Amino acid sequence: MPLVDVVIRILVAAVLGGAIGLEREIREHTAGFRTHILVSVGAAAFTLASSYGLENTGFDPNRISAQVVTGIGFLGAGAIIRYGVSVRGLTTAASLWTVAAVGLLTAQGFFSAALVTTAVVIMSLYLLRMMEDRVLYRFIGATAKVRVQFRRPGYASLAQLVDALQQMRVTVKEMSVEPGENAEDTIHLFLKLPRGLTPVKVTGVIAELEDVCTVTLE
Repeated sequence: MPLVDVVIRILVAAVLGGAIGLEREIREHTAGFRTHILVSVGAAAFTLASSYGLENTGFDPNRISAQVVTGIGFLGAGAIIRYGVSVRGLTTAASLWTVAAVGLLTAQGFFSAALVTTAVVIMSLYLLRMMEDRVLYRFIGATAKVRVQFRRPGYASLAQLVDALQQMRVTVKEMSVEPGENAEDTIHLFLKLPRGLTPVKVTGVIAELEDVCTVTLE
C-alpha cells in the first residue's frame, strides 16, 4: 500500500475517533478525547498490519482484527465503575468499542461506513441525550444535579444518603466524590426522580440527614 494511503487512513481514523471522544471529554469522563483517538488509531494500525502487513506470509489476516475486538472489550471494562447502587461508564465503554470499529472500517478503506457510524454515535451521544433530558424525563420523572457536603468523611455518611434516596425511589445516574480539605467529603449526584417528586423536595429530605452539612442544586 502506498504511504499516502496509509497516512490518510490513519489520520481519518484519528479525526473520527476524536470527534466521538470530544463529547466524553466535555462531560469529563476518564476515557475522553485522547483515549478515543488512540483506540481508533490503534485499531486502524492493527487492521493495516493484518490486511497488508501479512500479505504473502501464509498467516490468516483476520486473526489480528478479531483480537482487536476482544482487546477493546477489556479496555471498555476498565472504564466501567460501580458507585454503590449505580454503575457508571457503560456509555464510555460502548463508545470505545464503537471507535475501534470506526478504526477498523477506516483502515479497510470503507470510509462511507466509518463516517455513517461516527455520525450515528455522535447523534446518540449529543442529540439523544438532549431528547432524553428535555422530553423523556417529562413523562417518567425529572432529573436533578445535587451537591452534598458531609460533616465528616467515610462510607457511613454515603450509605445513609444512598439509603434515603432508595426510600424515595430516586435513581443515581452519576456520582463523583470530591475529597475536602477539612475532613469533609463533597458528593456530586445526577439523579433521576420518580414522577411526582420534585428536586426541591429531594434536597429537603437530604438536608435533614444527620451527616449532611449542606445540600444545593447545581
